[in-house]
Amino acid sequence: MNGSMIITLVVLAVASILFISGKVRSDLVAIGSLIVLMLFKILTPSEALSGFSNSVVIMMVGLFIVGGGIFQTGLAKLLSNKMLQLAGTNETRLLMMIMIVTALIGAFVSNTGTIAVMMPIVVSLAKSAKTNPGRFLMPLAFASSLGGMLTLIGTPPNLVIQDVLLAAGYEGVSFFTFTPIGLVCIAVGLLSMLFLRRFLPKNDRDAENRRYGRSLQELAREYQLTQNLYRVQVGANSPISSKTLQELEIPARYELNVIEIRRRISAKNQFFKTINQEIATSETVIQEEDILYVHGPIERVEEFANDYDLLMLDHQILENKSTDIVQYATNDVGIAEVMLTPTSRLINRLIKESGFREKYRVNILGIQRKDQYILHNLKDEKMRFGDAMLVQGTWKDIALLANEPDIVVVGQPIEESRKVTMDNKAPIAAGIMLLMVLLLITDFIPAVASVMIAAVLMVVFGCVRNMEDAYKTVNWESIVLIGGMIPMSIAIEKTGAAKLLSDGMVHLLGDYGPLVMLAGIYFITSILTLFISNTACAVLLAPIALGTALQFGVNPYPFLFAVSIGASMCFASPFSTPPNALVMSAGRYKFTHYLKVGLPLQIMIGIVMVAVLPLFFPFYK
Repeated sequence: MNGSMIITLVVLAVASILFISGKVRSDLVAIGSLIVLMLFKILTPSEALSGFSNSVVIMMVGLFIVGGGIFQTGLAKLLSNKMLQLAGTNETRLLMMIMIVTALIGAFVSNTGTIAVMMPIVVSLAKSAKTNPGRFLMPLAFASSLGGMLTLIGTPPNLVIQDVLLAAGYEGVSFFTFTPIGLVCIAVGLLSMLFLRRFLPKNDRDAENRRYGRSLQELAREYQLTQNLYRVQVGANSPISSKTLQELEIPARYELNVIEIRRRISAKNQFFKTINQEIATSETVIQEEDILYVHGPIERVEEFANDYDLLMLDHQILENKSTDIVQYATNDVGIAEVMLTPTSRLINRLIKESGFREKYRVNILGIQRKDQYILHNLKDEKMRFGDAMLVQGTWKDIALLANEPDIVVVGQPIEESRKVTMDNKAPIAAGIMLLMVLLLITDFIPAVASVMIAAVLMVVFGCVRNMEDAYKTVNWESIVLIGGMIPMSIAIEKTGAAKLLSDGMVHLLGDYGPLVMLAGIYFITSILTLFISNTACAVLLAPIALGTALQFGVNPYPFLFAVSIGASMCFASPFSTPPNALVMSAGRYKFTHYLKVGLPLQIMIGIVMVAVLPLFFPFYK
């Protein structure tokens, strides 16, 4: 064992430990690893940076943009809504239809994006069927991963093994080579969930288990909105007149939020209305006789009113409207619950630094963190993954918020979510996606060129509004991760580490035949992917699987497919994939739910795949 191999194995071990610990961002670990390999001259600068020009990385960027166009035009939501209408309200039919539709969408776009589109729809369906959303959300997450096995572009590990095969001089796989295997995975997933769903949250009527798809009144009641909402009116001599909300610094000084400002339309008209039909912003200038809707503790409201000579309206009704939820929701203004995606840039940011009000034009009214509700001093709260946040804004802004890649609108009231119209560019997005698939199937031009053409067309035809929005659709952490880890696989092969590890596999399992060897590769991958991302797992193990097959003198295809499938089929932990983590809070799942439902499914798929892969790809040709 030479010095370069030792250094490579040490770097590999340290990187794996950091991936598992999660204390350092995975993309930073990948970049740090390639820098170390370059400094020790194990890799040349061109080799160390080759990952960022690799066709897999470029395809992933293009696929993110194509997926962004599909989401932003509402195409995915339109198709899934139409198909799910066939399921009715029967729980078994709903479960089957949800998993099938999700898998079909997951075959073409990222599993995180699929969950972002499907979660609000599934919650609304559960509400209509009077069923606990927790009965469907975990199967939804699992189906998004199962669907990734249907096509070459369904999940990054598929692209990784394609690249490894081509680099080793083998014939690459076609767009639908994965489809028969993917169909087997989906069939196993569907049948397994019929038996394993008994371990999902029950259909009790506890409101705690029916968080989403609720009415405006239910949202208001749960977040105690009406108990903390007060109205004050600006008098003739009030020093607050002619000042902006930003100048007054009301949240910082009084721990209050000015939710809305209503203003008399004219001297002849006795009714008030929300100015510009928008919620109050930091630039709003307060005028005499304005009515301010203030959210916060009564004692702070009274202090604010006394300091600025404001009139507390108490229970007076000056606007010909009841003092219930109408202050938070009208034909123009509404409330909704949102969550952050696992890769959101807003995680661990203070609310006052988040830019929700400035960028998205919405107010954050409250946070639900596990079983607690945080309603005061919100500006100094850090947003965490798993938090449900109640926001208020115009229905239009809430609809736009749903298009943000960092945010999932999971609790938009069902009566309003149905009012959001689909963008007229959905047919264009459908045509572009169909063109991309046809180009990939026919192999008329290189696959990476097909994806790049589709991405450019999405921008040119306005399915993604502009290049800035196109860049926002890309999960750059994933791109940097795979770009940084590809050189690691080069180092593993270059130094002989891959041969050493594959020799060890052959020595350990070789006496038991290729089927046991295949099982070893699959389940090592399946266990490792519980702790590190599926992309990093595939990049690390693909060259080892290839070397093992060559050492054993058998067809490498089943071994590489075992790596791809084993890396993607991970269900036993809520933190192993973004979809698993995203549905955890929404479905009110505990870690034990994943062990009872996800672990048996992961083992079952592994057993079936080890049995069927040699049928699709025989060991000996």
